Amino acid sequence: MAKESMKAREVKRQKLVDKYAEKRAELKAKGDYVALQKLPKNASPVRLHNRCKLTGRPKGYMRQFGLSRINFREMALKGLIPGVKKASW
Repeated sequence: MAKESMKAREVKRQKLVDKYAEKRAELKAKGDYVALQKLPKNASPVRLHNRCKLTGRPKGYMRQFGLSRINFREMALKGLIPGVKKASW
C-alpha cells in the first residue's frame, strides 16, 4: 500500500494539470515558451504517474481498469469485475 502522502501528491498534481490545461494549450499554440516555463512544474501532464485506485501502487498498472495487476487478479477471481473471467483452453 502506498503512503497516503504519495496518493495525495498525485491528486494535487492532477488538479493542477486540469487547472492549467487550457492555458498550456493556448501558450503552446502561440509558441510562447517563455510564458509556458513560468507555469508551475506540476502543471505539466508529463509529471503525472498512473496509480492503482485502491492501493496507490505505481507499478503494474492496468490502464483499462485503473487497478494494479495484483488487485485486478484478486477482483477478477472473486468475480467483482464484470465481463472478466479466468482464461481456460
